[in-house]
Amino acid sequence: MKKRKIIALSLLIVGISLSVVFISKIEFPQGLEAYFKREYYNQFGPLAISVELLAASYYLFIGHKKTNFTLALFGFTALLDPIFNLIGLFNSIVPLYGTIILSICALLCLWLAFTNTFKLKPLSNLTAILSVVLGVFVELFFNYL
Repeated sequence: MKKRKIIALSLLIVGISLSVVFISKIEFPQGLEAYFKREYYNQFGPLAISVELLAASYYLFIGHKKTNFTLALFGFTALLDPIFNLIGLFNSIVPLYGTIILSICALLCLWLAFTNTFKLKPLSNLTAILSVVLGVFVELFFNYL
């Protein structure tokens, strides 16, 4: 239990730090017209990924039964961003340091989720597929809104 909480707190600190950095980079336009443009909503993509990390780390900290699903959801969402950028589907606006940090956290979270390290509710095939589909949806939503 102590190991689980240490990992959760570490991920929570990373998530809070990245959330603060990403929210500080959001530009709020002056006119009402700019709020209805895609460029405005695209800048919330990195923040959405870090909020997923916050939710997953909180669930891990309290030992919630949906922890493995949220870990997998964050992991797939965070890894799909650089993959979609690499194949040319869209240009990611996550900075390089954010991509590296989120990818490392994503790999750790996917490993924790699929191995069920902390003996929480294991992922079924359906929930694993659902986490991939939702990850794709989140990525495409913030890049093709």
